[in-house]
Amino acid sequence: MKLLSDQVSEREVQVVLRELALTGDVTGDVVEFGCYVGTTSVYLAHALQTTDKKLYLYDSFAGLPDKRSEDVSPAGEQFKTGELLATKKELIRNLKQANVPMPIITKGWFSDVTPDQVPTEISFAFLDGDYYDSILDPLRLIWPRLSPGAIIVVDDYANEALPGAAKAVEDWRRTHEVKQFKVEASLGILYV
Repeated sequence: MKLLSDQVSEREVQVVLRELALTGDVTGDVVEFGCYVGTTSVYLAHALQTTDKKLYLYDSFAGLPDKRSEDVSPAGEQFKTGELLATKKELIRNLKQANVPMPIITKGWFSDVTPDQVPTEISFAFLDGDYYDSILDPLRLIWPRLSPGAIIVVDDYANEALPGAAKAVEDWRRTHEVKQFKVEASLGILYV
């Protein structure tokens, strides 16, 4: 399989898949918040084909939301409201072309996703929301549903152009117990 966009590197995909594999014996389904054109979605769906775990995808399909102060970067203003827009139709086409099982796709801002739209048990989560609220909103939603041994991978944790992702993780870690945390490539990895 090839990368569908330049928003994730081969190295990052390898790390995500390695961490997903570590949750093979953990009860629960897999969620991805922020899927854009489906680069990581395709790889996750492919990896889950031989399991009984379902993949749930969440995206606004409206591009990036407005920034808040935590998202402003001294590195510049590369990311703007509405940027990184991909349609749900485009995502579905990419999934079909990859010949993987169709995930459960929810369209909406993460702040509007309700608990009944999220699996009752989650073993693995990939959060690619880029901004402070777009990381915190999914964390609030999935945290009570994480199984023991679950892993959360947060994209752009070490991306200086998107400081809100790291700030959200650090704020969360101050008030929630995480067994272990590490950074690899641009990814922040939380072991629950």
